[in-house]
Parts: sequence; C-alpha cells; structure tokens
Amino acid sequence: MFTPDLIFAFLTLTFLEIILGIDNIIFISILASRFPEADRKKLMRVGLLLAMLMRILLLMGINWLVQMQVSLFSFSWNWISSEVSIQSIILLSGGLFLLYKSTREIYEKAEGFGENESGVSSNKLTFSRALVQIVLIDIVFSFDSILTAVGMTNGIPYALPIMVAAVVLAILIMMIFAAPVSRYINDHPSLQILGLSFLLLIGFMLITEAAHLSQTTIFGASIGVIPKGYLYFAIAFSLGVEMINMRFRNKKKD
Repeated sequence: MFTPDLIFAFLTLTFLEIILGIDNIIFISILASRFPEADRKKLMRVGLLLAMLMRILLLMGINWLVQMQVSLFSFSWNWISSEVSIQSIILLSGGLFLLYKSTREIYEKAEGFGENESGVSSNKLTFSRALVQIVLIDIVFSFDSILTAVGMTNGIPYALPIMVAAVVLAILIMMIFAAPVSRYINDHPSLQILGLSFLLLIGFMLITEAAHLSQTTIFGASIGVIPKGYLYFAIAFSLGVEMINMRFRNKKKD
C-alpha cells in the first residue's frame, strides 16, 4: 500500500478534501458565532465529526450513491423539461437552503439582530437546531467530496482505505484550524459578510449543478455546470482584497 503512486494519491486527495471542506467550515463558523465560546467549540467539533461520519458512510455505500444518480421521473412542458434524480433533488434542496440561510443571516447582521441577546434569531437558534442544519448541509457537501474522491481513485488498488484515510485526516486537520479561523472571522464583521456571500455563491452553484445533472432545459437551452475552479478563484480573490482592506484600515487606526 505504501507505493509512491498511492502515497501521492492519498496526499492529493487529502488536500482536495480540505479545499472542498472550506464551505463546511464557513457554514459551521457562521452558526457557531451565535453561541458562547464553550458551546461554539463544541458545535464546531461535533459538526466536523458528523461531516466525517457522513462521508465515510457514503463511501461505504458507494453503490447506493451511484443509484441516486439514476432518474426517478421526468417531465416536459412547453418551456422546461427535466429528468429528476435523488441526487439532483438533494443538491437543489441544499442550494435553496444555503440561499435562504445566507440571505437571512446577512439581513440579521446588517440590522444588528445577531448582536442583540433578546433578538428573535438569537433565541430561536438552539444548539440542537444548529446541529440539524449542519447535518443537512453536510449531506449536500458530502456528495461533492465523495464523487471527487471516487473519480480520483478510480482503478487504484486499495481505493476505499485510501479514501477513508484521506477523509479522516482532512477532517482532523480542519478541526485543528476551525477554531482559530472561526475566531478570526467572528472578530471581523466584514469577513462574516464575505463568508455569507461565499455561501450564496455556493448555493447558486449547487442549484445549477442540480439542473445540469437532471439535464434540465429552459426554453430549449440546457443549463451548464459552473466550474468549481472559477468559484474558488473568486473566493480567494475576494478574500485577498478584503485582507488588504483590513490592513489599510488597521494602519489608519494606528
């Protein structure tokens, strides 16, 4: 198992799992910011452990995952047609949830509800409800992660142990850095809004991916998938610009 090719595949897959898990960390950090410090760390740890468990279960049931790509039913009207599968339904639901959650969080932070202990949203979001939301979004994000892992290790011996080990290592690394990243985001409100904007982009990407996988056509035009490289480049570029702005603001304060 310890040949150079397998080690390279393992390290590459671990790196990709960390990259694909960034959206998970952002979502969990935004939810965790509503809780006290002790509960915040607990929520992040439990959320990432649930993400790891979800990915391992999907790896163990990879045949079931492939079956979820099979069309359940199709419809064709004058202006729209589609072949709906379980996978496209999950991606569409996750995308709509991210759009709703991100828009609501941006509104509440802009109006100051998130900082008010007596605010409506702060009282309504309990620890158990936050965990439920994390589990639901973990299911959606796990599809991308697992399908990427399967595609990379196709034809490689010991593929399943390599994928499981890469997922476990990636989650452990994310658990180490999740708390400092979350603390840094929470200390800078502009980064919170930027993170929520990223989730809006990811939600829109999930909706287009669901439409692409279900071969949806609108007014005779098919919907293409948004390359993830473009999305992550936009995120990295926006983050870089914001870091420069923060540095200039700190210099003005000094």
